[in-house]
Amino acid sequence: MSAAGIAGDEARATVSVALPIDATFRVSPRGRSLVATGPALSQRAGDRGIVCIEPGVGGGLFESFDSEAGERVVEIGRTLVWEPPHRLVLEWHNVNFAAHERTEVEVLFRATSTGTMVTVVHRGWAAIRADHPARHGQERPAFIRTMSMWWGDQVTALRLRAADRPAA
Repeated sequence: MSAAGIAGDEARATVSVALPIDATFRVSPRGRSLVATGPALSQRAGDRGIVCIEPGVGGGLFESFDSEAGERVVEIGRTLVWEPPHRLVLEWHNVNFAAHERTEVEVLFRATSTGTMVTVVHRGWAAIRADHPARHGQERPAFIRTMSMWWGDQVTALRLRAADRPAA
């Protein structure tokens, strides 16, 4: 991303997962979804969605959600880097982004003595104009804090899903 390295451009969240690194990687992107279901992913208030990742470089990043018209699936990005079980990088764009607007989500998996440390870094927001609807009227520092808290909720949900899953 051209905006990488700009101060205040990254939302970041980290969680410890009580599974080995290979199993943690499977629970997140290959276990159907990187992030938990929730209204924060939705196109409209009240909708709930699931984000799915196709494995491998070039794989699609899709959001599936229910709306009044039924289930809707929207492509919201592509896999840029696929290095199981240590790292993946995703191009991420909201449905209301223009063709040239995109952000980047990097997910890092690091083995620890008690399982795996998962860190999500969502960068590129400096390239998205200040009045863009994706920012919900927030100035960049407040928006980055909001995104960091949102990603914190998502990685916490990953930790909770992993706790319900055997390490096999």
